[in-house]
Amino acid sequence: MRFHARYTTKLASGYSNSLRAEYEKRLAARKQAVAAHERAFRIIGNYRLAVAVAGALLTWWNFWLLPIPVVLFVALLVYHERVSHSRDCEKRAIAYYERGLARLDHRWSGSGETGDRFRDPAHPYAEDLDLFGNGSVFQLLSTARTSGGEDMLASWLLRPSPADALRARHEAIVELKPGIDLREDLALLGEEIRADVHPEAVTRWGESSPITTPRPARIMAWIFTIITVSLFAAWTFQLCSWRALALAVLAQSVFGLWLRNPVLRILHAVESPSHDLDLLAKILARFEKEPFSSPRLSALQKELETEGLPPSRQIARLHRLVDANEWTHNRGFTLIARLLLWSTHLALAIENWRRREGPQIGRWIEALSEMEALSSLASYAAEHPACPFPDFAAVGPSFDAKGLAHPLLPESSAVRNDVRLDNEMRLLIVSGSNMSGKSTLLRAVGLNTVLAWAGAPVCVRALTISPLAVGASIRIQDSLQDGKSRFYAEITRLRQIVDLASGSQPLLFLLDELLSGTNSHDRRIGAEAIVTSLVRRGAVGLVTTHDLALAGIVEELGSLAQNVHFEDYLNENQIAFDYLMKPGVVRKSNALELMRSIGLDV
Repeated sequence: MRFHARYTTKLASGYSNSLRAEYEKRLAARKQAVAAHERAFRIIGNYRLAVAVAGALLTWWNFWLLPIPVVLFVALLVYHERVSHSRDCEKRAIAYYERGLARLDHRWSGSGETGDRFRDPAHPYAEDLDLFGNGSVFQLLSTARTSGGEDMLASWLLRPSPADALRARHEAIVELKPGIDLREDLALLGEEIRADVHPEAVTRWGESSPITTPRPARIMAWIFTIITVSLFAAWTFQLCSWRALALAVLAQSVFGLWLRNPVLRILHAVESPSHDLDLLAKILARFEKEPFSSPRLSALQKELETEGLPPSRQIARLHRLVDANEWTHNRGFTLIARLLLWSTHLALAIENWRRREGPQIGRWIEALSEMEALSSLASYAAEHPACPFPDFAAVGPSFDAKGLAHPLLPESSAVRNDVRLDNEMRLLIVSGSNMSGKSTLLRAVGLNTVLAWAGAPVCVRALTISPLAVGASIRIQDSLQDGKSRFYAEITRLRQIVDLASGSQPLLFLLDELLSGTNSHDRRIGAEAIVTSLVRRGAVGLVTTHDLALAGIVEELGSLAQNVHFEDYLNENQIAFDYLMKPGVVRKSNALELMRSIGLDV
């Protein structure tokens, strides 16, 4: 078993090194591409200037030669824009791979989305476990570039998912894990969507109430158009009088005026959603063409289809209708458009598209959001190959971790400990000095529980876990705005945790320096009452303390509880720690020696 663990670590290290090499190779290629695009951009700019000057001289010499430099200048302008767009895409790819390398080197903190908008001080564990903010789990995990993808990932971290959904998620992550090209494309296309797409607005447009027009309007529009075109052809060949044609045009104009208000509302309402959907179509098309085999990814692709067509093709239909309406801005086409009821036909077709496809837009965005969240977890899995998926136990409470480490610490330097909590061992009282690893242990247990029930790999050698509600009191602070002291804020959180113990799922509680804001007498009585109450309700958890008197809680609970500790020692007048959890109550402290070593008279 020990040999197997070393062999697995060696394989993981090799995978990580090959991923690093791939990132570095792609980064170098993108930098070369940017340099080439920069050169091309400057050269084309010089050509445009030269064409403009030459065109002015040529026109001065012979005005009828003006179309030649104009056509050439426009062609260079279009090419210039393409080069600029390609250069910007390559720059985004550079940022993507630089951040990937930063994650591999544990330099990721401070870069990427923090998820601050998801912070909620009232949540039972989010603030205590550093889920959001600078240097948070969200910042480490998220490669999502759309707000929907970030929302989806945050929801997985904040609320546990059913085990069946997580197993399907694991299969999807395993399939996505080697797909660097797909993850890059999703990130780069998502960057463009992030800047220009308003998903809430386009979803509201798709789901809003229909703009009503009379039921036979489309049929009547076609009848008027056919009659007008037929009479125009007949008049051209002198088969009817101009009066008949004029009467048809007048009747058609009256019909057009009758529908003018709803037509204008339809065409105005579609302008912004059409642009947003065009951008969404790019990332949807990338998703659609990927040959997935895992059930969840295949189901996502299938769920996107409407009438057997993928969403990118459905959006292309709308794009063609909106583009066709733009032709009416051409003065040469205006008269023809009026004769054909052009805008009326297009508006009615657009509204028909919205009635049919509009309700699906939210589902398309939801599928993309899930895809981005899965891609984020796949990226984490690829960059942390030593982190396995947990095994799920149907009966709990159970948290059995071998080689547990904190997910936000570098894997190379993290000290691992074994932690087991179940019906036979429900409580660990953790003693030790400041900075010895007590709070880190609590966060390691809590974060790996959150990762497990989000569908992510966990920072352990092995983990078996049952469904658990998590409640933590680790980073409790006072609030001047709310007029609450730290002690009041803490007991409010403890009330919330006690209430969680009455829920449908067993509770995992994580309590750091329990009731440290009050005197030792009240702390001992209050802490013992709270902890024993939680354990007797079927909860499991850890409690850290400096107050060794609290270690006596174990005597009340017998075999259901155990004292463990972290030690510190002096090394050349410097306090040092090994961060290894040991059985029993801490028996020594170097605090006084350390104070004396810096000159304090104690």
